[in-house]
Amino acid sequence: MKAGIVGLPNVGKSTLFNCLSNAKAQSANFPFCTIEPNIGIVNIPDPRLERLEALVKPVRVQPATVEIVDIAGLVKGASKGEGLGNQFLANIRETDAILHVLRCFDNDNIVHVDGSVNPIRDKETIDMELQLKDLETVDKKLEKVKRAARTGNKEAQKEEAVLVKIKSALEAGISVRALEFAKDDYEEFVNPAQFITDKPVMYVCNVDEESAVTGNAYVDKVREAVKDENAEILVLAVGTEADITELDSYEERQMFLQDIGLDEPGSSKLIRSAYKLLKQQTYFTAGVKEVRAWTIDVGATAPQAAGVIHTDFEKGFIRAEVIAFEDFSALGSEAKAKEAGKMRVEGKNYVVKDGDVMHFLFNV
Repeated sequence: MKAGIVGLPNVGKSTLFNCLSNAKAQSANFPFCTIEPNIGIVNIPDPRLERLEALVKPVRVQPATVEIVDIAGLVKGASKGEGLGNQFLANIRETDAILHVLRCFDNDNIVHVDGSVNPIRDKETIDMELQLKDLETVDKKLEKVKRAARTGNKEAQKEEAVLVKIKSALEAGISVRALEFAKDDYEEFVNPAQFITDKPVMYVCNVDEESAVTGNAYVDKVREAVKDENAEILVLAVGTEADITELDSYEERQMFLQDIGLDEPGSSKLIRSAYKLLKQQTYFTAGVKEVRAWTIDVGATAPQAAGVIHTDFEKGFIRAEVIAFEDFSALGSEAKAKEAGKMRVEGKNYVVKDGDVMHFLFNV
C-alpha cells in the first residue's frame, strides 16, 4: 500500500518528501530507506511501540511502515500528455491514496507556475486533469457495456446506469469519491475500474511558519472548497519542517517545535494520517527477541493478521491470545495481564482491533 504526493510544480512536494526522508525529522530513532529516487519507506511514529519497548526490553524493535511516492509535478494538459503528464498519471494510478500538496503561503522568491498564489485554482487544475483521465476510462467502459445492455443483459444494464452516473458527475467537475453508490454496485462496478478520482485524498496545506498551528485565510478557503468531498485536510509548514531537520540534536528539535507551538513534527502527523488514509492499522507482537508493529487492513480477522507474519500461520490458525494495548501498558507485562484476566482467547472470526498485542497458535 502506498500514498503518492501530488501537486503543481513548486508547491513543496519534494521538500516534504525530503523531510520524510531525513531521519532527524521525526525522532531520535526514525529510519528510512529509499527504493528508487522518488520512493521511500517511512516508519510510522507510534508511542505505543516505544511503551512496549520500555516494558519488554527486547533485542530489537520493528515499527510499521508506509510507502510514500514523490510524483512529478503536474501541469495543465497532463491528461493529453503535456509536461510529464503520461508519467504522472501512470504513477498516480499505481498509488492507493493521494497526498495533494497545495501552496498556501506567499513568498515572492518562489515562483508560482501560474503567476499567483491560489490553492483553489491549483486544486481545480489537478482535479480537472484527473477527472479528464477518468472520463476517458468511463467512456471506454461505456462503449463495451452499452452493446451488452442492448441485448437485454441485466448486469450490463446495471453497470451502464452506474457508469452514466459517473460520467455525468465527471463532466460536471465532480470526482468519483464524492458520489454515493449502493454497496454492491460500488464493489462490482466502481472499485474494479480503479478511477483515479475515487482514491482517498488528503489535502496538505503548505503554510508559512506563523500559520503552522492555526492555518490561514488560504487554508480556510481550502476547507470550504472540499467540505463535500469526503477528504481530510492537514496543515503543514513544509519549509519549517525542513529547518527542523537541519538541527543536530533531538533536544534542539523539540525546543524549536515548542517555540512555534507544536508538540511534534507535522511530518509525523502526515505519516500517521497517510497510514489511516490507506485504511491500515497496527497490531503488536511483544517478546524478548523482538517487539514489532504489524500492518493489517482495517477489518482484518485474526487468521488474516497471522498471515502477515507467515502464510503458514493463516493456513494452520488455531487461535489467538489477545491483550488490549491499554491493559498491557497498565499492567506492565503479558504475565500480569494474564493473571488479571485481561488476556482473551479469540478464534477465526475475531476482527483485530488497532493496538491489540497478539500471540498466535497454529498447526501446519
